[in-house]
Amino acid sequence: MDSDGIGEGLNKKVSKVTNEESYGASTSNEGVSTPKEIFKPIKELSFSAPPHPRKALDHSVTAPATVRRSLFPDNKEAAYSRSMTEKWWTQSWIPRHELKLDRLSEREKQKLIVELVKIQSDGTVEVDLSKSAPVASELFEYQSIEGYHPDMDLIVTDTNKVIPKLKIAVLVVGTRGDVQPFLAISKRLQEFGHHVRLATHANFRSFVESAGVEFYPLGGDPRILAGYMARNKGLIPSAPGEISIQRKQLKAIIESLLPACTEPDLKTGKSFRAQAIIANPPAYGHAHVAEALGVPLHMFFTMPWTPTSEFPSPLARVPQSAGYWLSYIVVDLLIWWGIRGYINDFRKKLNLAPIAYFSMYRGSISHFPTGYMWSPHVVSKPNDWGPLVDVVGYCFLNLASKYQPPEEFIKWIGKGTSPIYIGFGSMPLEDSAKTTNIILEALRKTGQRGILDRGWGDLGTFPDIPENVFLLSDCPHDWLFPQCAAVVHHGGAGTTATGLRAGCPTTIVPFFGDQYFWGDRIYHRGLGPNPIPISQLTVEPLSDAINFMLQPEVKARAMDLARQIENEDGVANAVDAFHRHLPADMPLSSTPPSKQDNDDDDDYPNALQWLFTKIALHCGCGT
Repeated sequence: MDSDGIGEGLNKKVSKVTNEESYGASTSNEGVSTPKEIFKPIKELSFSAPPHPRKALDHSVTAPATVRRSLFPDNKEAAYSRSMTEKWWTQSWIPRHELKLDRLSEREKQKLIVELVKIQSDGTVEVDLSKSAPVASELFEYQSIEGYHPDMDLIVTDTNKVIPKLKIAVLVVGTRGDVQPFLAISKRLQEFGHHVRLATHANFRSFVESAGVEFYPLGGDPRILAGYMARNKGLIPSAPGEISIQRKQLKAIIESLLPACTEPDLKTGKSFRAQAIIANPPAYGHAHVAEALGVPLHMFFTMPWTPTSEFPSPLARVPQSAGYWLSYIVVDLLIWWGIRGYINDFRKKLNLAPIAYFSMYRGSISHFPTGYMWSPHVVSKPNDWGPLVDVVGYCFLNLASKYQPPEEFIKWIGKGTSPIYIGFGSMPLEDSAKTTNIILEALRKTGQRGILDRGWGDLGTFPDIPENVFLLSDCPHDWLFPQCAAVVHHGGAGTTATGLRAGCPTTIVPFFGDQYFWGDRIYHRGLGPNPIPISQLTVEPLSDAINFMLQPEVKARAMDLARQIENEDGVANAVDAFHRHLPADMPLSSTPPSKQDNDDDDDYPNALQWLFTKIALHCGCGT
């Protein structure tokens, strides 16, 4: 696809999207609220929990850790508010930073974005400093703010550090591979005594509940989201009809976040009001719910999202290394530009002030504690990521111990050499029969046995599957991959992690986004061949990739890395990071007690309220 044509189409889409919605954000300095206006006391919101009594909080014991005094950079201009919650949130909030860009008219801002970026055929954003120097110099002003970290008042604790048991809402948007590491973290948090609710798409209800974690449904359909991303290679819609699809999904997600943090359990009616939030970046309303509730937010993600000068954003293509850091800002601005209307509508419902076009609050996670869920042996923590950022390691759920493979599959594995695994998980395929034929021919040409994982793309659609190929569905990768000689997959962060842990040489066939990033990391570490984009998958490159992976030296490197990963405990590190970054002075309750502390009824909502909520959900009327 011609990238210039895409850029021209983007210009038309900018006008179309802008005409369709009223954003409600300020477009000039006159419209930008002052810090005191933004942080005025939050009124009693309609979503507030009933004033039930709250007994003294139980406590949990954590591993050795250090604690920060404040969660955010100190802002002396922030007004002190009446409630303890508001005071804690606002007195250490994000510093305001107004650029010249914020003083542009709406039309000038739209033109600037279109001229600043060039969308490539692979869905990445080109960030070329030589072509956008004036704008880049403005955006680089963010670097001093992004790179600022508050003075850390460290408290060294012993192994018996005591913190309160919290009600924690975990907000996750994405596919099963995105949900799985958060489920592992949720289970570990529960072991410490926290009450954890994992809120994600309804598709994953049984997956979450079978692990013993409370579930709450978020809006959006991961199949639709995955299909959208695959068709558009990431950020930008490729056709007018795609705009509507994207907007409906995002709106459904954003509007479901507040109930996920405040509504009673849908099964038991037991009350829930989050005292802390854990989220991944695609749950775009996370910071705004946290601000409205006055609770700490901790971000976790499987791909780089914090700006760094060591490598570019996985969603950007950057010809000059000097532009690596800037690529994160550009991607962040593009996303913010696409969702700001929904976010400001959402903030209005939360009784929060709107956010200006280029505001530093535009959705960046750089101001929040952030944990990245990959092994530092695969990608080490960049030197310019400060103390708010941790690379905790891979977070495995370990499903293998409970899996009972079909007897037919066990017999097939034992009949010959270790097979090659090939599967694309949640990625949709335009022509599953064609892709299956390519795979079968490559296996025949290399003389290898293969396992085809059907996935959401229905791989294996073919009239005649040979005996040396086994079709499989719903098999835990942590059980399956150790049986395999090598793996070929789409490059999802979770699938990549499981393959590396099993010591499997890996070929990545990326569809979009961070899959290219992980493909490059695999290649540069000598653990597999150059990634093969799905659009370029043919018999020859796949055959060459299989032969490359079967080389003894490649297997040896993969096994060395597997031993290093096996010695890590990413889940424990993630939970420790969450505990460590909890503010020492965070409020534990915004609900005053009204009964005796030993009254056990405080865990249940008003019975009439719960009844009407259940009726509304049953008839599809919402909450």
